Amino acid sequence: MNGVLVIDKPASLTSHDVVSRVKRKLGAKKVGHLGTLDPMATGVLVLVIDGATKCARLLDGGKKGYEARLVLGAETDTYDSDGKVTSKGDAASITEGAVIDALSRFMGKVQQVPPMYSSVKKNGVPLYKLARKGITIERAPKAIEIYSIVVTSMAIPEVSFSVVCSKGTYVRTLCHDLGKALGCGAHMTRLRRTASGPFGIEGAADMDDDKDALIKRIIPIEEALRMSGTSTEVSEAV
Repeated sequence: MNGVLVIDKPASLTSHDVVSRVKRKLGAKKVGHLGTLDPMATGVLVLVIDGATKCARLLDGGKKGYEARLVLGAETDTYDSDGKVTSKGDAASITEGAVIDALSRFMGKVQQVPPMYSSVKKNGVPLYKLARKGITIERAPKAIEIYSIVVTSMAIPEVSFSVVCSKGTYVRTLCHDLGKALGCGAHMTRLRRTASGPFGIEGAADMDDDKDALIKRIIPIEEALRMSGTSTEVSEAV
């Protein structure tokens, strides 16, 4: 059963929840995931099964694709709608042109500060554990790259967009930073991952699929490595 399985993660489940359920349903010995999705997020969650777990680092790369929605006029402590509102601003005067112009400034190679509510560690402690205690610390910015941002719909204060970005990009931070740039605040209300490297939502299995249906969706490890641009010679050395 070695291989890769792309799951369309539903909202409310953690990535670990998905791993546990799929592992139990398949009767697999080992299941891991590439690229955590927050509970509120849906979409592509790439699972590595049994022997494929040894190749996880070779598969966990490439560009990420997302569809997101944000609301202007309020910031939250988590940068999304799961958090508490920390400040409000006036978005009534914000124009569509201003939003598009502000988003364009995030294109290319930029520095992004990870949110406090994240798994990034400081002295071995995940930031979210500090955040839950009301502690906020300075975070070093990380280099990311935004390859494309396209506004798909806009009815102020709501803005929907699609983005293709590098691994390690926080889309909710992008929403938060956009609100800062516009001077009114913003937070993310929806996130759907459409692609993780070569693995797209069109090939994703549903969480409710039975065991046989899931097995049919498993991509053999050799094929998955080819899709990711990794040679089989390298995989055999792992």
